[in-house]
Amino acid sequence: MKETTKKSIFSFAVSAMLFSFCTSAVAQQPKIPRVGVLVSATPSAAARRVEAFQQGLRERGFVGGKNVVLEYRYAEGRPETLPGRIEELIRLKVDIIVTDTSNAIQAAKNATKTIPVVFTGAIDPVGDGQVSSLARPGGNLTGLSILAPELNGKRLELLKEAFPKVTRIAYLTRAGPKLGELRFKDAEAAAKGLGLQLHLFGAKGVDDIESAFDGAKGAGMQALMTNPSTFLVTNRAQIIDLAAKHKLPAIYPGSEYAEAGGLISYGPDLNHNWHRAAIYVDKILKGAKPADLPVEQPMKFEFVVNLKTAKQIGVTIPPNVLARADRVIR
Repeated sequence: MKETTKKSIFSFAVSAMLFSFCTSAVAQQPKIPRVGVLVSATPSAAARRVEAFQQGLRERGFVGGKNVVLEYRYAEGRPETLPGRIEELIRLKVDIIVTDTSNAIQAAKNATKTIPVVFTGAIDPVGDGQVSSLARPGGNLTGLSILAPELNGKRLELLKEAFPKVTRIAYLTRAGPKLGELRFKDAEAAAKGLGLQLHLFGAKGVDDIESAFDGAKGAGMQALMTNPSTFLVTNRAQIIDLAAKHKLPAIYPGSEYAEAGGLISYGPDLNHNWHRAAIYVDKILKGAKPADLPVEQPMKFEFVVNLKTAKQIGVTIPPNVLARADRVIR
């Protein structure tokens, strides 16, 4: 055999071995999981919740951009955009979708029956048909609820305790979606049990919020309660300003309202829910099925009172109510 032929055969054999080694090395590299995160609010409104989720992931060894890819999409308070945002995440071939509100959860449920979905703020996941039961969700969705229907009575009770003379309360929601009207029915039943009258006032869009307040004041409402709603929390600055303008004592479903100048807030700590959502992501990436992971009810609640706002609208919060607050903003 000629020397040149031997060299060619040897070179070919070495190249084949190197190709085989490189191919094997590539094949053995672990796949980096891709997690889609759909947030109903704006990036600024959801910043603390997203950070809590990222912190939860870091505590379990997942660092964005290193060993997990995090794809974020924001609906910015416009629920009509949610289906499109979900489809974007599906096209990216995400391994898990993490999302928050009832509208977002329903959009995810409608879009996929195979990709695991972890929710952080389900209002009534069984009643809304998103899971079969809290103990055994049964499909591709699981996560954390916010006990919204059960908390209506607690919020109204706190409002009554703080303002014993109040009997007529405006319930602000987004007009149109059936879910908002169903939530009102739950709250109305709780109000009747406390001897209070609850009246529904809806806003279809941002331009209707002020007219809803004008209608409430014109109808003799003495206080305000808001529905847990992405639309409302996104526009909380305007709502808080209008409540102050009309001197309506108000109770809100989340601490972000009180921190922005709302009078009183009571509800689950949603930052805590987002932090715990990382536990579900970790378990699912390690092989657990959403169908077998029980829906968790909130474990941490916050009652916040803003005394600056109380002074601004000329009301006094009784000492016994202040004593129960987890935080007082002075």
